Formats: sequence, structure tokens, C-alpha cells
Amino acid sequence: MDFTTTEDQQALVGLATQILGERATPKRLRELEDNGGWYDEDLWRQLADAGVVGAALAADVGGGGMGFTELALLLEQVGAHVAPVPLLETVLAAMAIDTFGTPAQRSRDLHDVAAGGALLTAALTESGRDDPARPLTTATPDSSGLCISGLKSAVPFASLARRILVPATDPNGRPVVVLVDPTATGVTLRAQTATNGQPQAEVELVEVAVPADDVLAGPDRGAEVLAWLLDRTLTGLAATALGVSGRALSMSAEYTTGREQFGRAVATFQAVGHRLADAYIDVEAMRLTTLQAVWLLDAGVPGRDEASVAKWWACEGGHRVAHAAQHVHGGVGVDVEYPLSRYFRWSKQLELTLGGATAQLLRLGAALAADLV
Repeated sequence: MDFTTTEDQQALVGLATQILGERATPKRLRELEDNGGWYDEDLWRQLADAGVVGAALAADVGGGGMGFTELALLLEQVGAHVAPVPLLETVLAAMAIDTFGTPAQRSRDLHDVAAGGALLTAALTESGRDDPARPLTTATPDSSGLCISGLKSAVPFASLARRILVPATDPNGRPVVVLVDPTATGVTLRAQTATNGQPQAEVELVEVAVPADDVLAGPDRGAEVLAWLLDRTLTGLAATALGVSGRALSMSAEYTTGREQFGRAVATFQAVGHRLADAYIDVEAMRLTTLQAVWLLDAGVPGRDEASVAKWWACEGGHRVAHAAQHVHGGVGVDVEYPLSRYFRWSKQLELTLGGATAQLLRLGAALAADLV
């Protein structure tokens, strides 16, 4: 595995870092929060105009023709700047349509995404169901397509999305994935707010008619498409958590170097140095496992276990780094007005999305047990 970035990748990341650094400042984030918002539409448009949003999409829909590796590199920067934009949700849903959709679906849904004019999302979580690969939502065939009923929870940006990718199960127990218009008859959205302030929604689906043209994957490919989406979502969450933890660590190093107690920099205290050294090891473990999963998935090699390993490190390592950063900042660390507080909230949100550390271990254990049968 060669994790060396290319010149094109470095240029893309450099461009995104510049835009995010200029726009996602603590002052700007505070203004959004004070006004009751979270999603920075102006920043999203700027990223789209620069070609960042569509970088991983095909050229024929206005994208840059890159792939999942580039998206993961961008997500790390989103995490590092705690930037309130739906890059993970929109681009992964768009990549699923780009990869598995019909020409009509690609033409209808993807051009506006690359241009920044449309958001997409996926409804992967359900209350009462720990395994997102086996959704409780039902898909019953009818004369025109499928009839979808179920209850999805914590769906990011559902109220702003043009389409929601909805996994469901047909009468024979086989997964399907459909594209649902959130304004369609039978769809009810109830606002929810994530730990980091991200707008989410509970999405109730009551006999929602989905025409055949909006079926992304029928029962013949539903399991494949859902696994594709879940593996990349777990890895994308890990990439974002890597950015969050890496920046929290660098903020802690900077703060403890400049903060003095008893005439010495706090960083020179042995306990502080050991705590930050452990955090550094966690960040590098997060980086290695994330890059491994990204490389495999982008190469078309099965990487389900590696995605869970990366997410486990994002949960465990991210948890330790977030708490270490709070601890070494002392009283400043618990000040909600101080920028570090956002990194703590983001870390917790990313840790628990699609299952925490225990959920990943259970998934890995089940895979190991299956190999022994």
C-alpha cells in the first residue's frame, strides 16, 4: 500500500484548506451558532465553485473524476476546521448514485450536486436496529415500483436534501436502496439536533410510493450497494475524526507550550508530556487505519473489516484525544466559548454515529466467527 499523496491530491487538499481556513473561523462559527444555524451555505457554495464538492464525481456530471481517497483527504480537513458543511453526507450519496445509478438518475441528481445547488443524504440509522445492513424499513412491490414504510432516525440534512437514499428490506428479506423525495406524500420529517449542532431529522415513511425510476438498487444488488455505502460512511467518519483529533492535539500542544505554571511551560511537566504523547500515538493509529481502509475501498478491494477497525480507532482514539485535550487545557477546556469545545462535541458525535467502539467490535467478532464456520 502506497499512502503517498499525488501532486493533484496535494493541490486539492491545499485549495480546500485555504478556503476552510479563511471561512470556517471561530468567529464565523460563533456567528452561525448565535443565529441558530449550523450549515454554512456560503462556504458550501465556495467549495463547490472551487471544484472541491464535485472532486470525487465523474467528469460527465461536472465532477473532477477523482475518487474516495480524495474525498477522505478532504474530510480530514473538514474535521480539522470543524466546518459545518455536508461534504460526507452529500458526496457519498452522490458517489453511490454515480457508481450504481442509471443514466437518468445520474443526469437528474448529480449535476446540481457538483455545482453546489443540491444536497443529498442517506438514512442509515433506525431506532431499535443495531445493524444498519438489515433495515427494519419495508419495501413492498406495487404496480409502479415500491411502497416504502418505516422510521429512520438521525438523518443528516434531511430537510435540506433533494433526495434521501433509503435502505429497506423486501418481503423476502433482501435489502433494496431507493431515492426518496423528502417532500413526497407519506414522508414526515421531525427535526433533531446532533451533539455537534448538525441538523438532523427523524424521517417517518408511511406507504411512500417510489417509482421504478427512483430505485437505485433492487434486491439483486441491494446488499452490495448498502454494504458499499456503509463501509465508506464508516471510513469517512474515521477520516473526519482524524482531522478533529489531529487539530485538537495541535491546539493542546500550542496551549501547553505557551501556558506557564510555577515559572515553567505546562508542556514541560512530565504528566502533561506523557498525556500528549499518548494522544499523538492515538492520532497516528487513527491515521494509519483510516488510510488502510481508504486505500482498499478505493482500489475496489473488500475492506469491510478495515472500515470497522478504522471506525473503532476513531471511537477509542478520538475519545482519548478529546478528553486529553480538555484535561491539559484546564479550566479553559470547559469554556464553551473557547474553540476547543467544538472539537470535543464533534469528536463525540463522530464516535457514536453508526455505532461506537463496542458496535465495531461486535461487527468484527461476527466476521471472525463467520470465517471459522
